[in-house]
Amino acid sequence: MSTVPAPFGAAETLVGVGHGPTLTERRERLRFLLSDGTLVLPGATDGLGVRLIERAGFDAAYATGAGLANAQYGVPDIGLISLGEVADHVDRLASATHLPLVVDADTGFGNPVMAMRAARRLERAGAAALQLEDQQMPKRCGHFDHHALIPTEHMQAKLVAVRQALEDPSTVIIARTDARSVHDIDEAISRGHAYVDAGADVIFVEAPRTVEELERVGRQLHGVPLVVNVVEGGKTPQLSLDEYRELGFGVVLFANFLMRAMLRTGAEALAHLRTTGETGSYVDRIATWEERQALFNLPQFSAAEAHFDSPGRTA
Repeated sequence: MSTVPAPFGAAETLVGVGHGPTLTERRERLRFLLSDGTLVLPGATDGLGVRLIERAGFDAAYATGAGLANAQYGVPDIGLISLGEVADHVDRLASATHLPLVVDADTGFGNPVMAMRAARRLERAGAAALQLEDQQMPKRCGHFDHHALIPTEHMQAKLVAVRQALEDPSTVIIARTDARSVHDIDEAISRGHAYVDAGADVIFVEAPRTVEELERVGRQLHGVPLVVNVVEGGKTPQLSLDEYRELGFGVVLFANFLMRAMLRTGAEALAHLRTTGETGSYVDRIATWEERQALFNLPQFSAAEAHFDSPGRTA
């Protein structure tokens, strides 16, 4: 007579294979966070990064497009990455965390109909929010120069199309405008209002140049959740969380801080190895073996393997 194994009692700890919050639950959680004060949003380039963000206690993570291009493909953020590559990446990140995932969807990868397809794929891959921008393809990092924009009406059509394509009404749409770099802050604010009218839940005015410009964005778009993008060495003033909050920004995005910190640390570690030919004198500056395995829940996975492999288990 065969026996049926009992369920593993801590399946939620088996991140990536066990159960966790559904995608709708993550999206509803993100909507609550957007209405409940200041959301600090760190960016991740891989499963390691998103696990670190969750372990550090943040409430959501950002799938950075620039970080994907840099860290996974070794290329600059100039629109070289395809929809399929982004969708695969989102699936990996969403599977590695229980956090809501905000996804940089660039321009939607084409016209409004193509943006509908992109939204559907990224939503199914695990996005809690989709960020779309009004640049022409190929797009460029918002803190680069020489951007080109699509007409306001074209971006509005894209947002309406994306909303119509979504399967889950709780999925959040973030509309980003790069109009400050191409025109001025007045045009950026005007586009922000137009994108709210087209159905955007959150507005992201990229690269205001001064505190005064930040204040104008917060005041004239008051009542709409607003993103400020903190780029260390970029064009927007670096302020405290309280200062951003007072200016009207409820989402403070640190898209590539983690990647840049790991870049510097990794370069220093490799320089040590190249110079000395050994790592023994460096071990107090790296994660321990136990810290590494704990981050990826090895003890819980080992317990699950032992549970299901043991004979005589019955339901």
